[in-house]
Amino acid sequence: MNFKSKIIVLLLASSCSVVNAQFVKKHGQLSVKGTQLVDKNQNPIVLRGVSLGWHSIWTRFYNEKTIDWLKKDFNCTIVRAAMGIEIGERPFMKETEFSKEKIESVIKGAIESDIYVIIDWHSHNINLKEAKEYFYEISKKYGKYPNVIYEIFNEPDYETWSEVKAYSEEVIKVIRANDPDNVILVGSPKWDQEVNLPAADPIKGYSNLMYTMHFYSATHEKWLRDRTDDAIKRGLPIFVSESAGMEASGDGLMNYKAWQEYIDWMESKKISWIVWSISDKEETCSMLKKSANSEGDWKDEDLKESGLKTREYLRKFNGN
Repeated sequence: MNFKSKIIVLLLASSCSVVNAQFVKKHGQLSVKGTQLVDKNQNPIVLRGVSLGWHSIWTRFYNEKTIDWLKKDFNCTIVRAAMGIEIGERPFMKETEFSKEKIESVIKGAIESDIYVIIDWHSHNINLKEAKEYFYEISKKYGKYPNVIYEIFNEPDYETWSEVKAYSEEVIKVIRANDPDNVILVGSPKWDQEVNLPAADPIKGYSNLMYTMHFYSATHEKWLRDRTDDAIKRGLPIFVSESAGMEASGDGLMNYKAWQEYIDWMESKKISWIVWSISDKEETCSMLKKSANSEGDWKDEDLKESGLKTREYLRKFNGN
């Protein structure tokens, strides 16, 4: 390669780096148009990134340097801060102020890195009073930033849709008192599998709502994609806020063929997707080994099988 060619390559690389570094600046305020997530120019946008594990268990990764690394090395355009409500050594219900600080470190990191961030109320149970108080406070503090997305109920398990809907309407109301614009993600029964229920009876009276679907490709076969396709056809905007390539337990063997089928499907539908999780537990879905530094700067040998594949996908589809 001659000198002139090298200069051109370096300029192109620098240009790509600048575009990626200014992701929120470029796309700005997100909204929902029909069933599609769109950017400030009303162009379809697909967000792709990772979820941190429960803050109450994998506290050490909840810092701004980790978020910066995920943006630079994994090429994430979004991260998800999973605030453990009841589970772990320091859950929200026991150590509220500590929990808020950990989540806010991720929010601040995302704003500094100019990527989007999901504030995830990571519980399988209805805690209406606490959720309303938290989302009122956090929306008042960060609602002015276009980076923010609210996920108000991670994976309802045995609650009915009528219970989830009533809860969601109450929480949405307090968010909208402070933040009229940023996207809100709503869960559905059976660990975000029964998207057919809100499709038949959606929440009305609010804009910029999306509904979460979660999959683990070694467990959830084509039937879940078909169900989700039907929900979209009925007008339900879908956001895959948690997914991965192994069994729904988070463990077991990776099913790369099934995962690829899901990736191809999401890309064809322009559905945003998040992979679980940045954690170092001895299970398949945890992307990191115990050797991984708490503040990023991970080497390939610090990444487990899921981490290497997730990074490969994100670099491919988000550009690198």
